[in-house]
Amino acid sequence: MSPTEHDQNLVNFASHLDDGTLAQARETASMPFVYPHVALMPDAHFGKGSAVGTVIPTRGAVIPAAVGVDIGCGMIAARTQFTLADIEGAGGAGRTLHALRLRIEHAIPLSPGNYNLTASLGKWFAEPRIAELEERAARDGVDLSHSPKWREQLGSLGGGNHFIELCVDEQDRVWLFLHSGSRGVGNKIAQKHIAIAQRLCRTWHIDLPNRDLAYLAEGTPEFWNYIRELRWAQRFALLNRAEMLDRFALVFGEWIGTPVVEAERINCHHNYTEQEEHYGESVWLTRKGAVNAHGGVDAVIPGSMGTRSYVVRGKGDARGLCSAPHGAGRRFSRTQARKRFTVADLADRMKGIEYRHGAEWIDEIPDAYKDIDVVMDDARDLVEVRHQLRQILNVKGT
Repeated sequence: MSPTEHDQNLVNFASHLDDGTLAQARETASMPFVYPHVALMPDAHFGKGSAVGTVIPTRGAVIPAAVGVDIGCGMIAARTQFTLADIEGAGGAGRTLHALRLRIEHAIPLSPGNYNLTASLGKWFAEPRIAELEERAARDGVDLSHSPKWREQLGSLGGGNHFIELCVDEQDRVWLFLHSGSRGVGNKIAQKHIAIAQRLCRTWHIDLPNRDLAYLAEGTPEFWNYIRELRWAQRFALLNRAEMLDRFALVFGEWIGTPVVEAERINCHHNYTEQEEHYGESVWLTRKGAVNAHGGVDAVIPGSMGTRSYVVRGKGDARGLCSAPHGAGRRFSRTQARKRFTVADLADRMKGIEYRHGAEWIDEIPDAYKDIDVVMDDARDLVEVRHQLRQILNVKGT
């Protein structure tokens, strides 16, 4: 769609937008250090502090709560050498999709608070990644005393809308696909710096439209402490997804009887901050529920657990701050979804897909999300679609 400018500092790409989300976006856009404007993505919906699906460029400040508590949350996808026919022909004892799902659940800890039992992971791949993160933390003075088990968290999924999927594209090629972030350690880092920003704004007697728009001013020790720890958490999230995908690939190769050979891999954040140049100036660009869509940059945009997802390539649209949506975006809150839908509704929507059954996943029913096709149509100026993926197996944490 052609974006609409609701005021001087806000450009909206969403054709379906509720009043609460628009009010949040206007509030964020009113901050004096925003430049040149806030971009609202097609999947935008109401969030904590600022709307999910908001791209926020700032000069001389960052807003920790706008990045959010799942620093570096994002997607990873890998195209394999297999086709759907290889899966359908796997056959034999123990080679059902149900058996594969159980193997995945054994290899990757699921749900909040569930980690690897030890940081020494035997046949898994985490040791060099842990070593890199240890070196980075020591070099940059990252305080991890609040998360003594962060090493055990590497390679774990978490809950909410985090998931693992086996998908096929429009040519029936098989993809490995998952969504996760920086786990408990990233949450602790975020909460610490959100509290610091709020305390400083109270100390400076800064009148904020919303306490979750509390910011850290560039040049202060608190600002650079946050940036260093933010970057560590973003790296943790990237490596966490890579670790889980490597485990997924190993388990899938064992299940199908042939090691996985990857044709391509895409690993992208959609909750993070980076320094970028926009409209001729260097800014701190926060993508809260948005992916990097600079020209030629590949990204992954998931739908819901029962609808298609997309592999895309950025078009570098300046009005959208070289960004694109990060998914379908919620239509109903988790509480609303639990009231509206049943286990039977979920089973009906998930026909033909191997998934974890139970009431725990009602709030992730596809009906709780926006229509991904509408979101992608709204994003046509932001990205081009390379591949459409449909899932044949889904694993979610609670």
